[in-house]
Amino acid sequence: MERRDFIGILSLGGGVITALPSISAFRYPDRPDLFGHELEADMVVAGGGLGGFAAAMAALRNGLSVIMTEETDWIGGQITQQGVPSDEHQWIETTGATRMYRDYRNAVRDHYRMHYPITEKARNNPLLNPGNSTGARRLGHEPKVSLAVMHQMLAPYLSNRQLILLIPYKVKYAESDGGYVKMIKVVHRESKREIFLRGKYFVDATELGDLLPLTGTEYVTGSESQAQTGELHAPETADPTNEQAFTLCFAMDYIPGEDHTINRPKEYDFWKNFKPKMKQPWSGKLLDWHYSNPSTLEPKLLGFDPSGGSTGDLLNLWIYRRLIHEANFSSGFYKGDITVVNWPQNDYFLGSLVDVPEGTFNKHVEKATQLNLSLLYWMQTEAPRLDGGQGWPGLRLRPDVMGTEDGMAKYPYVRESRRIKAVFTVLEEHVGRENRALVAEKGKENQPKDFVDSVGIGSYHIDLHPSTGGDNYIDFSSFPFQIPLGALIPIQMENLIPASKNIGTTHITNGCYRLAPVEWSIGEAVGLLLVFSIEKKVLPRKVRENGALLAEFQDFIRREGIHTHWPKNS
Repeated sequence: MERRDFIGILSLGGGVITALPSISAFRYPDRPDLFGHELEADMVVAGGGLGGFAAAMAALRNGLSVIMTEETDWIGGQITQQGVPSDEHQWIETTGATRMYRDYRNAVRDHYRMHYPITEKARNNPLLNPGNSTGARRLGHEPKVSLAVMHQMLAPYLSNRQLILLIPYKVKYAESDGGYVKMIKVVHRESKREIFLRGKYFVDATELGDLLPLTGTEYVTGSESQAQTGELHAPETADPTNEQAFTLCFAMDYIPGEDHTINRPKEYDFWKNFKPKMKQPWSGKLLDWHYSNPSTLEPKLLGFDPSGGSTGDLLNLWIYRRLIHEANFSSGFYKGDITVVNWPQNDYFLGSLVDVPEGTFNKHVEKATQLNLSLLYWMQTEAPRLDGGQGWPGLRLRPDVMGTEDGMAKYPYVRESRRIKAVFTVLEEHVGRENRALVAEKGKENQPKDFVDSVGIGSYHIDLHPSTGGDNYIDFSSFPFQIPLGALIPIQMENLIPASKNIGTTHITNGCYRLAPVEWSIGEAVGLLLVFSIEKKVLPRKVRENGALLAEFQDFIRREGIHTHWPKNS
């Protein structure tokens, strides 16, 4: 297809191109045969999550043409379709993320200042947190606000026809030859229309690394053995099916004095009595205010009070991931707070979503839905209160917050994906404090590995949730770290680059590289890598192998607002 035929697309189905609010809808009457035809761009991005979005934006602002696909009808990945306001590190407001990521965060805050009746105190707070959520959740907000901000960021490139955005389209087929991807086929979720996509480069930013098996890109799954990686916390035996739990999030608010109790879920008896069987001790039932302390595995009691009252020394789960704190808004504007449920009680680890048939995927999502409904019903009717009573019938499911009919997120929050076999793999010895102390040269035991090919930075402790293989939490300290370019380059593919949780990490190190700011940083580095590779007419792996090119590329991305090293006082 010639460039003059490019058109910014939000949704293709039945011959009508529809758009989200604030972006005009239009028809394409002169091309009724569009479906089944090919589209072509400099870069084809499969997956509209954080990594895919950041890769696309980096390429677009540097003049490349981009096609981006997304299998749900919301871009944004974990912070929108999956309903998870970002977990972030303590320095996020000043460093430890790209300039574009901080611009996005500021735009979220400005959206509330501009469109919501917030209090004067909230309006004047430069670090406005609409939900006043706690801990690493420094910007609790509604998924639809991030969605609006991200569409605003894409709008100019849709308008000038530099970007094609295909929603909701899922990758179903690919052709590759001699280390090069030639084409991928995407299929509309509802109409089943097919479009063939060609490009100079392909980016796999899907949540599960879907392009890897389709293109023949070598990858690993699950947990590696200690013999394979030498990692301190790796198990003795590898298990490719051992994946971290996923979570199907949902949102709720609390209306005192009202009864919003749902019908008793069909699997309530199962989930009410379900006791996880783990290799390490579990605290008791899954539906309980006790859970296993991630760092010690000892039973730990959590608090819960949807009125926002004090829970003493106990963490109040209601505030933990709160999206809206009514106190930030004009009196009476909200009937109550809104929070999202992404807690130990609704982690789902009875089966993996990776490398399973579609029917198995759907079965696990349905069981996760039943777990959620059972948790909500338990909280409404039987959960113990600090005052000695039981249940909060005023808890109300909020489907509108998630943009779905059943109230569940549009897609599971996936913690672990397929991971490429990369030219360099990040190991625990590079970033884990304890393992690092055992292998680092003298004088460098108290610092992370310094990667000469760093293309970004991130920070989070190594945090693995309970797994399908029966592991309880694996949670321990890590250093603020770098993102090595070698972890973004497959060992044999030349024009396919990962941009999500599918980079060259292990089961262990994925636990700190999977967070929102890191995924964004990975994606932005990938987009700029392909800009640089196309301009210099070299393959991405050559950028890493050639010292002069690598230095030039790092200078380029630093000018683009990417940090390659942490400040010394971090």
